[in-house]
Amino acid sequence: MSLHVACEEPGMTDETDRQPARDPQELERLLISRQWVGDIDGMAALFEPHAVIDSGGGQLTFGREAIRTMFAEVTATGRKFQSGDQRPAVINGDLALTSTRLPDGTITTEVARRQNDGTWLWVIDRFSVA
Repeated sequence: MSLHVACEEPGMTDETDRQPARDPQELERLLISRQWVGDIDGMAALFEPHAVIDSGGGQLTFGREAIRTMFAEVTATGRKFQSGDQRPAVINGDLALTSTRLPDGTITTEVARRQNDGTWLWVIDRFSVA
């Protein structure tokens, strides 16, 4: 998940894309597009109910509701997520490792899990491993 924030507009549409991720590579794009239009519930819906986000500095956010609150706080500041250079997902069965190099050089890593309906949701998200 890209959490590099900026105030410039990257040309996202103003319509919310609530389609589920059919490929783990779609999760980042969906997260960013939903954040740009203020769809906090849609952002949180990209995570499993018991997912965890590591925001760095030992700060862990557990569970979809806490993740939703965190995204609401970030979005309320007016800052916008930016996309980066997404690397190809490494998929093993129903798990996928995704990562993105952000414009500032940091790297995000995420673990997604294939759901029973074939869609993908994040279960672990680490904002920066650099």
